[in-house]
Amino acid sequence: MKKDEDVKEPDASQGQSASELISNRIAELGDWRGETLSRMRRLIKEADPDAVEEWKWGRTPVWSHDGIICTGESYKDVVKLTFAKGASLEDPARLFNSSLDGNVRRACDIHEGEVVDEAAFKALVREAVDLNSSRTSKPSKKAKS
Repeated sequence: MKKDEDVKEPDASQGQSASELISNRIAELGDWRGETLSRMRRLIKEADPDAVEEWKWGRTPVWSHDGIICTGESYKDVVKLTFAKGASLEDPARLFNSSLDGNVRRACDIHEGEVVDEAAFKALVREAVDLNSSRTSKPSKKAKS
């Protein structure tokens, strides 16, 4: 899958914050992809108000909390939300529909006109945060009595 090359890449050297760069990217898309990325961004922040927005790899929005939660990439025909540790997450609503063969990542590909189950998506985000947080906290060495 090839990223849409019609959209100009924001210049990170202008000292903009990651949040500003993400907002610029959404505005530059200017179509259903921008609306979709904006909606998913809102859901991520609702699910985890402490999520940190980052701008990585030259043009990719990233949301993190004790590690990457997911990335938000836009292509010509799809907005792809890739969960860094998606293979370790429960997905009873079967939102993951891409990158299913890998051992670590899983992705939600959203096509024009598709509606995402907001409650299920927020549950995935919270589960990803919990997984990240559990891997950064040190296990207790106390013996259980």
